[in-house]
Amino acid sequence: MIEILQNVLIPFLDLKLLSLVALGTFSGIYIGAIPGLSVTMAVSILISFTFSWDVYPAISLMIGIYMGGVYGGSRTAILLNIPGAPSAIATALDGFPMAQRGEAGEAIGITTVMSFFGGLIGITVLALAAPSVSAFAIKFQPRDYMLLAVLGILLVGSLSGDSLVKGIFAGAMGLMIGSIGLDPLTMDQRFTFGSTAMMGGISFIAVMIGMFGVSEALIQLHSMKTPGVKQVINRIVPSFGTIRKYLPLSLQSSAIGVIIGALPGTGGDIAALMAYDHARRVTKDPEVPFGQGAREGLVAPETANNAAVGGAFIPMMTLGIPGDSVTAIMIGALFIHGLHPGPMLMVEQPHMFWFIVGCLMLANIFMLIFGLTGIKLFVKVVEMPRTVLIPLILLLSIVGAYAVNNSLTDVYWMLGFGVLGYFMRLYGFSLGPVILGVILSRLLDDNWRRAIISDQESLPRLLHGIVTSPLSLTLFLAVIVIFLSKTPLWSMLMRKKTS
Repeated sequence: MIEILQNVLIPFLDLKLLSLVALGTFSGIYIGAIPGLSVTMAVSILISFTFSWDVYPAISLMIGIYMGGVYGGSRTAILLNIPGAPSAIATALDGFPMAQRGEAGEAIGITTVMSFFGGLIGITVLALAAPSVSAFAIKFQPRDYMLLAVLGILLVGSLSGDSLVKGIFAGAMGLMIGSIGLDPLTMDQRFTFGSTAMMGGISFIAVMIGMFGVSEALIQLHSMKTPGVKQVINRIVPSFGTIRKYLPLSLQSSAIGVIIGALPGTGGDIAALMAYDHARRVTKDPEVPFGQGAREGLVAPETANNAAVGGAFIPMMTLGIPGDSVTAIMIGALFIHGLHPGPMLMVEQPHMFWFIVGCLMLANIFMLIFGLTGIKLFVKVVEMPRTVLIPLILLLSIVGAYAVNNSLTDVYWMLGFGVLGYFMRLYGFSLGPVILGVILSRLLDDNWRRAIISDQESLPRLLHGIVTSPLSLTLFLAVIVIFLSKTPLWSMLMRKKTS
């Protein structure tokens, strides 16, 4: 026990490692806040810089950037309605309306504290229950991932506003956009219309930035003479009463984040959207309706996407399987430094496991400190006049879209989807389901193929496997229940039950 504590405290007691974690967290927050500059990109670039470093400093810096970047995406989501990262999409749904009401400081304060709480839960589960959670995650078969994707698609009801039909249409559009390119199995072209430029598909980041960033700039052209919203910043740190009020929801959302984060190939974006849907279901009487600035709409996704960080390390450390794209890169970094993540790491080099736990804990603390400082300066962005704010939004959007692949094609796609998003918003379509469809299209497509091939392309065998597997059956029943809850019949039954 003393040896474990010593390894956990290494980054706290070594000034160099402490400084690197702090630098990485601070940089990650601002990298995550800029649309298009993803944490994955930053960590992958770092590998080349830290190649000759010792393993402890290299891992310390990477973990700091990872933890800070996941949180940082919420800043521009709240202030400009442009999610800095996919995991902040759900945060924008209620964070931006709060900023429009002059409550940007409160919104950032809530997201910071709840992100810290979610990160703490994720790290605690990693430290205490990593083998148990990884044993559960490894039980997921392709059909289970397929059902999980279907479950996610049913979130359109939570993201589509007042019209479920419009939400289904937008979600289907997102699935179609996500399937553009070469078929991953047969290499046939899908929706490319013979264009070689479309064979590689359309960058999800370009779609997201265009839909949220450019469309927001175009929408704000309608109110050019409207002065910037004056932000009232009386209290940044949420009161103890506020934290206690949302504690049950944050615990539930953290559990969702850890479990989804521990599933290989998922990540914080899916966890945040699922937690947001869960919040809408369990919150009976929110003070403000969801989509109009509900605080529950900030608590759920922010605790979930930060809890997913600890969750993503669980399969990486115990099985050698990455939980998301960042941990996939970090596995490569560990191999470069002569370490082999997987079952034997806990036996042969347990000090590395506990060192990573210590770095995550330290980065989470720095995220709280840096997240609660400079807010008064940050919210000045919302108070800018429209003549300054609109060009700033467009500039960030163009830089973000270009930075993904250093490609002007992505910028053109971003502008095109921005115009499409503008007209969709004018006619009452929500943009959330489009992004959700793009996120889940690959997960659904790949695992449907794997599931049906593993069952010898027999649909009855696939259904039999779903019914006979407790995990698959649970997910299947959840899909049925959530689907029925979207129908008028369910509403009638609920009214009869309450009357």
